Amino acid sequence: MEIKNLRYFLAVAREENMSHAAEMMHVTQPTLSKALKALEEELGKKLFTRHSFSIKLTDEGMLLRDRAEDLVAMADKIEQEFVSLDDITGGDIYFGLAESYQIRLLAREIKKLKDKYPSFTYHITSGDTEQVTEKLDKGLLDFAVICDPPNTEKYEYLTFPDYDRWGVVMLNTHPLAKKKSIKVSDLYDQPLYCSEQSWNYEIKEWAGEQHPLLHLEGSFRLSYNASMFAKEGLGLLLTFEHLIDCSKESDLVFRPLSPKQITKLYLIWNKYQTFTPIAEKFLAQVRESF
Repeated sequence: MEIKNLRYFLAVAREENMSHAAEMMHVTQPTLSKALKALEEELGKKLFTRHSFSIKLTDEGMLLRDRAEDLVAMADKIEQEFVSLDDITGGDIYFGLAESYQIRLLAREIKKLKDKYPSFTYHITSGDTEQVTEKLDKGLLDFAVICDPPNTEKYEYLTFPDYDRWGVVMLNTHPLAKKKSIKVSDLYDQPLYCSEQSWNYEIKEWAGEQHPLLHLEGSFRLSYNASMFAKEGLGLLLTFEHLIDCSKESDLVFRPLSPKQITKLYLIWNKYQTFTPIAEKFLAQVRESF
């Protein structure tokens, strides 16, 4: 299976139009059609359903799209890594980041490296632990930042020097907004928003035996989206401090959990990973700073 054909396939999948995809890839439409036909023959499956003015992916095509995106990204990263092996002043680093106020510390380190090596380029993707470690395991990322203690059998890691404090984000008119801190019993019968991962770990640890008495109204991977629901008075958001704008103009307030619940942040990378020179420099710099 040729990477070139996968690139053509992804272009058609995005554009849903052969002529548009051919123009974008700077090839003729017959060349594109031939590449797609070769893929279908190789896989023994129909990848597109053709209509009068557009084409749509079949179920098999959707499966290939998900796999092809990773394969093409991996091919691009391998090419960049080999180009960067002899470049000690530039190159690319790929990061997968959890949501946290502490990300500012990582951004500070990237800025320091960028100031030293202007040709250095960084790429950022965001997600929860499951999402970013999946990409790290596939080799699509050099580093990931997660909120869970790392699996030391798979990863090396550095611990961030600060921590994130858990609390509740709610409307400033909510009765609980009058409290200085929030206990588990305050949240009985309240509709709550939280990431599914945190609900099953950090919040479960904090609530202990009272965890079954709490009601998860909805799970969100992104705190900002959940805050919009809290702002409409639909429920209360359990999240880290500083992630959501809780200024007077926002109509939202943050109240810390009691007893205090904190989460550490970790920079992780695969064990026995071979880094490019610029990634080695970044890691050495972060080791010194952290």
